[in-house]
Amino acid sequence: MARFLKKKDKTIGMVPGEPVFIGVKKVDQATISVIDYNDTEISETSNVKMEYLKTLKERDTVSWININGLHDIELIKEIAEIFDLHPVVAEDIANTDQRPKMEDHEEYIFITTKMLRFDENSTKILNEQVSIIFGKNFLITFQECPGDTFDSVRNRIRKKRGRIRNVGTDYLAYALLDSIIDNYLVITENIGEKIEDMEDLVLDSTDSQIPYDIKNYKREIIFLKKAFKPTKEFILQLNTMDSDLINEKTFIFLKDLLDLSTQAVESVETYRDILSDLLNLYNTNVSTKLNEIIKVLTIFSVIFIPLTFIAGVYGTNFEYLPELKYRYSYFIFWGVLILIAVVMLKFFKNKNWI
Repeated sequence: MARFLKKKDKTIGMVPGEPVFIGVKKVDQATISVIDYNDTEISETSNVKMEYLKTLKERDTVSWININGLHDIELIKEIAEIFDLHPVVAEDIANTDQRPKMEDHEEYIFITTKMLRFDENSTKILNEQVSIIFGKNFLITFQECPGDTFDSVRNRIRKKRGRIRNVGTDYLAYALLDSIIDNYLVITENIGEKIEDMEDLVLDSTDSQIPYDIKNYKREIIFLKKAFKPTKEFILQLNTMDSDLINEKTFIFLKDLLDLSTQAVESVETYRDILSDLLNLYNTNVSTKLNEIIKVLTIFSVIFIPLTFIAGVYGTNFEYLPELKYRYSYFIFWGVLILIAVVMLKFFKNKNWI
């Protein structure tokens, strides 16, 4: 399946708001887990049933509901019905090619973005779509498969570190987004180190593999930008929106989140420019080396033109060639050739051609 744009032929002719799974099935069965907490108590439940979810809306605790597996359309529909989610929201959740964005639905805020991972072996960026929906006392995350960047947030909730147990779902949403964007910066640093290592290689080598490596890194940088830029856009929206679901004290953290996303975008743009410069430098080095080779070959050609001429004249088979029977003709012949070669080399050196 294409990385930059996934096939949407399944959606042709479908009713707007009808969820259709677009992507690759990454788990056999979708699972639901819940972390329910307040400032004094916490409970964690795995393999949750729908009946349990229905009770969460009535509680005064914060309920973080996590779903792994987006291929189960019926499950997404049931959750949408329980929490009164708009059909278009359910449609966006099931579409793993959805552009990162944020929507304010008054009773809840819907966010979808990309969770990324850098594969060291293939030097490729692997991505997973994550949707976050938070209301007054609930937050739902939809993921394609288990394994995420949220373990630090879970540990803070379990160990009651920081303010997370004393505030609402808006701060929890911020904490999740913060972990995603922090990981963006880590990935950018990892791929950036490899790009910077190539600078010395490009200066010292004209290996034919280099342009292919540059092309691969450039493709991954473009892939990063495809995730970073719209993420920055919706974080900017979060910073300027007026919603009862976001506490005024949370805005200072959202502002810091905007700074991080801006840094991520600027970093990928910087590395994209570096890669373009490296490719130009490589092409320049190849051209320079080729010119050096051509210069040496040209010098030898120019030197041998008069020598070949003299040798051709001396080697003719005329019977009455004046120098032909002279005793020292052979030595004079070589002396003339060597003298001409030395004079021409000295001339080239004085001209700084060699």
